[in-house]
Amino acid sequence: MSRRGSTDPDEADDQHSVPPEDLLVPEVGLLLEEEPLPDRPPVVRAPPLPLTTRTAFRIGFLATLGAMFAYGLVHAVLLTKSVLVLLLVSAFLAIGLNPLVELLQKRAHLTRPRAVATVLAMVLLAFAVFLVAIVPPIVDQTTQLVDKGPSYLDQLLRNRTIKRIDEQSHVIAKAKTALQSPALAANVFGGVLGVSKAVFGAVFSAITVLTLTLYFMSSLPAMKRAAYRAVPRSRRETVAYLADDILERIGGYVAGALGIALIAGTTTCLLLIVLGVPSPVALALVVMVTDLVPVIGATIGAIVVSSVAFAHDVQTGIVVALFYLVYQQFENYVLYPRIMKRSVDVSPAVTIVAVLLGGSLMGILGALLAIPTAAAVQLVMLEVVLPHQEAS
Repeated sequence: MSRRGSTDPDEADDQHSVPPEDLLVPEVGLLLEEEPLPDRPPVVRAPPLPLTTRTAFRIGFLATLGAMFAYGLVHAVLLTKSVLVLLLVSAFLAIGLNPLVELLQKRAHLTRPRAVATVLAMVLLAFAVFLVAIVPPIVDQTTQLVDKGPSYLDQLLRNRTIKRIDEQSHVIAKAKTALQSPALAANVFGGVLGVSKAVFGAVFSAITVLTLTLYFMSSLPAMKRAAYRAVPRSRRETVAYLADDILERIGGYVAGALGIALIAGTTTCLLLIVLGVPSPVALALVVMVTDLVPVIGATIGAIVVSSVAFAHDVQTGIVVALFYLVYQQFENYVLYPRIMKRSVDVSPAVTIVAVLLGGSLMGILGALLAIPTAAAVQLVMLEVVLPHQEAS
């Protein structure tokens, strides 16, 4: 009778008393004879380097050099911040005006240099018209405000509420004293030297931006080709497609911003003509220029126009202030998102959030670049990231 079928208790005890090693050794021998294990070289592990004084000094020295290099890089960026801002603004304007240059090349059959010169001449002409239209009224209105300021304040005292507030705080009396002070110009503008310095800095920045914009517009195709050649050949076509689409969206953003500014300036001009406010064209140009800056630009223009309207007549100033209070809500939440949705293809919610975040991080420049940056990020997500996630 076989061992497996035995029921004898003694035999069962003998079976359990056999060591497990004796039972497994024959099977292992069979496996070794059938499939011998290959010979593998022994793994040689390098002993850990001892932390000597020389090694610790080397690590500390390299870490200090890295920290010094990072600090120097940040310090250099902060020192050249104004130059970097001018470069960024010039590149932004060149990319925004590039669709107009290409349109002149296609429709008017102009060469690239002639199209760039034509666009730059149009920009300079618009800037000159703005200066001619805006500088004399600003000077006249400022002089009139300083000369007639005390009489305007006396008119405000006719209101009972304002008169009661003035009796407690004496705000109007202090304002009249400040307006009649001969040191008003020095206190406001920081003296002749401060005004000269500010004017010289503004003129220098404007000339620098125009020169860099001209250079970027004329050499934009060559710069694009050089940038594409730096990309590996296997990815060059995809990068070129994405970059061209991003540049096209930046041009659409500039066109949309100009359209919104034109609407704001036109409505302002019509309102001021109806109300009889002086210099309506100049004030409309102020609103157009300031409205190019997202978030805060429209508020700045509204404050300027409302101040002039209050100086002309108190009731007129109230009407203008109420108009801008309503119009800015319409522009920020209806007009601006819809136009940017068509020109840049960014959703209204993303447009508002991007402008708020960009303005909080980098001020006016961040607000200007927020929507094109959001469009670029959205394009990369749709064309690169999401397809890669779906394929993986």
